Amino acid sequence: MVAIMAVSWAWLLGAVPLLCLAFWHAADAWYRAAFFLKHGGRGKKKSLPPGHMGLPFLGEMLSFIWYFRLARRPDDFIGAKKRAYGGDQVGMYRTHLFGSPTVVACTSAAAKFVFQAGGDTFGMQWPVPELVGLSSLVNVEGGSHARLRGVIIAAINRPSSLRSIAAVLQPRVVAALDSWADMGTIDASREMRKVTFTNICMMFISMEPSPLTAKIDQWFAGVVAGVRAIPLDLPGTAFRHARKCRRKLNGAFRDELEERRKKTTKSYDDLMSGFMDMEDEEGKKLSDDEVVDNIVNAIVAGYTSTATAIMWATYHLAKSPGTLSKLREENVAIRESKGGSSFITHDDIRKLKYTSKVVEETIRMANIAPMVHRVARRDVEYGGYTIPKGWQVLVFVRSLHIDPNYYQDPLTFNPGRWDEPAKPGTYHAFGGGYRTCPGNMLARLQLTIMLHHLSVGYEWALLNPNAEINYLPHPKPVDGASMSFHKLATK
Repeated sequence: MVAIMAVSWAWLLGAVPLLCLAFWHAADAWYRAAFFLKHGGRGKKKSLPPGHMGLPFLGEMLSFIWYFRLARRPDDFIGAKKRAYGGDQVGMYRTHLFGSPTVVACTSAAAKFVFQAGGDTFGMQWPVPELVGLSSLVNVEGGSHARLRGVIIAAINRPSSLRSIAAVLQPRVVAALDSWADMGTIDASREMRKVTFTNICMMFISMEPSPLTAKIDQWFAGVVAGVRAIPLDLPGTAFRHARKCRRKLNGAFRDELEERRKKTTKSYDDLMSGFMDMEDEEGKKLSDDEVVDNIVNAIVAGYTSTATAIMWATYHLAKSPGTLSKLREENVAIRESKGGSSFITHDDIRKLKYTSKVVEETIRMANIAPMVHRVARRDVEYGGYTIPKGWQVLVFVRSLHIDPNYYQDPLTFNPGRWDEPAKPGTYHAFGGGYRTCPGNMLARLQLTIMLHHLSVGYEWALLNPNAEINYLPHPKPVDGASMSFHKLATK
């Protein structure tokens, strides 16, 4: 009996590790076998990029979540692949993320290759297209993409539009800052979201703050949380909650469309009206689904990212008194040159050279969107490897922005580094190629306006400068960058 039990335990202890090992390699073996059957004929020398597909069904999502959420070391996700599979010489690695076989690109050369390729090579595709809209700007191609992009640029990114926006935003910004000073202590992340959402609602859908906009804010937070979650539609998952939030947003914006059609005597000068009036070559207008998809996508792209950038600006400036002093000096000078006028114009903003460097350094350091999503429209060759048709391609722009080969001491907040432009292909905070974010100038404008009014009128200090950072769905300190906030003492 003892001998039988010993043999049983020996078999069990030996078999379990082997089964685990087989399970770990099963998905990778499956994809390699499928690739070989398609491409491994005589005379062909094609191969997948180096890497590993992770666990069956889950891929490497658990590893991704571990590095980004639990270990709070997001850069080690790519760092581990570089160490295991050839460093910067490769630039692309295979994996399985967000429910799809994936190739990650993490060098400037690989990023340039992806961004500069045409739409017949790499199309745009978010992990779950339905969350941001199947017919939204990020998920359409060709003429539809060009027309939608044109509407957005006309509404928010042309110089004339930016001049108007600068004038409209500032009273709201000043009112918000005064209210923060009255509170004395703020959760910066939450307060930045409030003021940014108020501004976005006015610019995009002409909605004043109300109980409805408060609910819309919550629904957008749910959608954003689900974008980079494991796409499992099960009770209690972030993905299922995101889908519910998206349905509620659909209902709210459809109601707004109906209200606008009833008010035939009232005109709206906002992004939603631009989408409603848009026509194709044959005079056909967008459907309600298309209008709603594009409003949701525009708010997702322009709201959370801008609010997060403003929060990180205050965070880094609180830790960099020398930088804040230079920023304050420049902005006080521009105000004095205007005779003490409270508001600045779009033309004034162009003169704020040091402020623009603070803006770029904030965006680089924040890495609000750490990756850009594409999909291979056909088999694509790069660096001696093949990216199969239908595979997701992720450009890890974060890995570029914190690479010491491109930026000296990259984890240090240093606006002075922007005395010289970034090396070509190393700065992709707004994506790249013909898919560069059309709202990039609006984001910079909002950040510049906020920095101007902060620097000339207020002082702040982090309550917990050493708070840990959460990196999903967007990076922020665990305490929301809580800080004391007061008006500057007048001399």
